[in-house]
Amino acid sequence: MCTGRIDLAFIVKAFLEGADGVYIAGCKLNECNYTTHGNFYALNVSLLFKALMDYFGINKGRIRIEFLSSSEGLFFVETVSDFIRNVAELGPLGEAEQIAPDDLKIKLSYLLKLVPYLKIATRLKLQSKISDPSKWDQLFTKEEIIKLINEAPAYWIDPEKCVACTLCAQRCPVEAIDGGKNKIHIIIQDKCIKCGNCFEVCPSRFSAVKKLVGMSVPEPIKDEQRYVKKSDTG
Repeated sequence: MCTGRIDLAFIVKAFLEGADGVYIAGCKLNECNYTTHGNFYALNVSLLFKALMDYFGINKGRIRIEFLSSSEGLFFVETVSDFIRNVAELGPLGEAEQIAPDDLKIKLSYLLKLVPYLKIATRLKLQSKISDPSKWDQLFTKEEIIKLINEAPAYWIDPEKCVACTLCAQRCPVEAIDGGKNKIHIIIQDKCIKCGNCFEVCPSRFSAVKKLVGMSVPEPIKDEQRYVKKSDTG
């Protein structure tokens, strides 16, 4: 598989499912057979994940990316063996970090939910082509990661403005919006992945979907209050 297909969610899921480390091998930088240069994207994804690991208190040595040609079999074996030794020294995920299993699962599950938002917020940097390894750690700074996490939005549908047009529910990729014809829609916060599709698709004449940053999401209205009056849709 081309490393250009590496997704941040793949890495998070690997750790969620019990991996103690993730090793990524790609073609040499600037030698990609495709115009997309997907290996740079894979590099940037791994750098973003390392910065996120640092924020969540997970050892950054649990992920490694190397670039090599098909003729460098010995180098591949050496780097994989070295990585395995290093991860073995760290021990099971969470042990060296002194993070309880349940807390670790909560952290990684939350990170997985943030993936769509993080990919959108960092999309320009994920397209960077930095060949100099000495500059890699500068791509995503600790301050930037803190800001990204703190400014992660929540989306809420204003029941006073929703006309149950169903556009937001149709565009939600994870079916996190509950509603129907003539029924005021509600975003199920535990399922929402913060992709912002609902916010983008909501007609401006209604502006029912609100983007909340640094604010608590209001409690959903009671089910018996969720029916749109005919005059509201006009």
